[in-house]
Amino acid sequence: MTSLVPVAAIILAGGASRRMGRDKATAVFEGKTLVERTVSAVSPRCAPVFVVAAPGQPLPSLEAEILRDEVRGVGPLLATGRGLRAAAEAGREYAFVCAVDMPFLSADLIDELIGPAVRLGADVVLPWDGRTHYLTGIYRTDLHERVSALVDAGERSMRALADTVDTQRVVMPEQRALTNVNTIAELRDAASRRIA
Repeated sequence: MTSLVPVAAIILAGGASRRMGRDKATAVFEGKTLVERTVSAVSPRCAPVFVVAAPGQPLPSLEAEILRDEVRGVGPLLATGRGLRAAAEAGREYAFVCAVDMPFLSADLIDELIGPAVRLGADVVLPWDGRTHYLTGIYRTDLHERVSALVDAGERSMRALADTVDTQRVVMPEQRALTNVNTIAELRDAASRRIA
């Protein structure tokens, strides 16, 4: 049964947050910071939980292991590789990788993605709801070596990784679990409308 497959979590919290105009990880949504909400969302299903943060980035106290990017502002690929390496060293074959800016994320989404990953033996499984969500997916932890090679070649995007390995997409209806917030207005709108 796939619900028993051990899965680590890698929360990417160190992004530049240019459109938000402030650190997304510590933006508050319904009384909790986004990073606290994300850790709470993945913890019932994932262990260990890694939060990859920027050098010197202040974070609240979290029930997670904090990993620090070596350098700031080089995109999510390097941070993902760091998390995948840590998850592999922790003995996990799979990791759920997600951005910190998903206030409605739930552990149910993880099980929807891990099932196809195990059945198909895919390297990466991503949700697709009209667009591909590269920062919400199951990644094999041994991909950290591929990530290192791509980063050394100058790549920074998650698409560069997904395009060079066995990536499967799971068609899903639009749902609030996949909602991400990039601006203060989007954060405020999500809180007021409780996106369905």
